[in-house]
Amino acid sequence: MTVALMWEARAAEGRGEELLAWVRQQRLAPEPPRRETFRAPQDRVLVITWWEAPYDATLPELPEPGGELVTRAVHRWRFEQVGGERPER
Repeated sequence: MTVALMWEARAAEGRGEELLAWVRQQRLAPEPPRRETFRAPQDRVLVITWWEAPYDATLPELPEPGGELVTRAVHRWRFEQVGGERPER
C-alpha cells in the first residue's frame, strides 16, 4: 500500500525563504522513496512524502520548526492511495 504524508506550515511574516531552506535541510531516516516540496502564497510550505507501508505504520515525519519561524502549529495529514481509478478524458 502507498501512504502519503503531508506536512504544511506557514512562515512568520517575511520568513518564507527561511522556512523553505529549513525544510530542505531536514532529513528523514529512512528516506522516503519519494519526497516533494511546494510553496504557496502567504509563505506556506508543503512537503509530501510517499511510503510503501500500511496506513497505520510508524513513519518518520518532519518536526515542528523551532522558535518564531512559523505563525502556527504545523498541519499534518495522512492518506492512502486508492487504486482502480481511471483519469477522466
